[in-house]
Amino acid sequence: MAYYRCAMMEVETKFRVLSENLSLEDDRNPIEAIKTRMKSPESIVKKLKLRGFPLTVESIEENLNDVAGVRVICGFPSDIYRLAEAFLRQDDVTLIVKKDYIANPKRNGYRSLHLIVTVPIYLHDEKRMMRVEVQFRTIAMDWWASLEHQIRYKKDVEISVDTAKELRDCAEQASILDYRMEEIYKAVRIPN
Repeated sequence: MAYYRCAMMEVETKFRVLSENLSLEDDRNPIEAIKTRMKSPESIVKKLKLRGFPLTVESIEENLNDVAGVRVICGFPSDIYRLAEAFLRQDDVTLIVKKDYIANPKRNGYRSLHLIVTVPIYLHDEKRMMRVEVQFRTIAMDWWASLEHQIRYKKDVEISVDTAKELRDCAEQASILDYRMEEIYKAVRIPN
């Protein structure tokens, strides 16, 4: 777990550096917040069992991509793609999987850009490549996902079809607001 913690810190540092650099260039910081999280040992065991994988360290490293996670919250959708591109251009970051749930939202309305990457961590006697899941969301996407999770995953509560539709509709409205706010920002910043 310490290796994953180190990898998570490495990725977080990369985004803090990008944030500093881009805020000097643009007079605006495209990163609103950076959040990190480690999957709990109980959650790791549950996921491995569910997928039929052995309960070993090797199995964790081979089969799980989301033990360490970094979430980057941005102001606008275009910030997400710009930051993802800048991050992936770094020569020690290797893209494993990219899932664009902004362009192709999940059925429940969830939107986010997910990258599974490997980054090096340097230990006292070796370099190890570690996987980290990076999620990019706008403020609205993060707000929706956080509240949807609280609503949907409450214990002993069944979500009706109508409630699921309402949640999808809210996700769509949040997405519309994201793009409206970005258009307003562009109109103010770049007058005709």
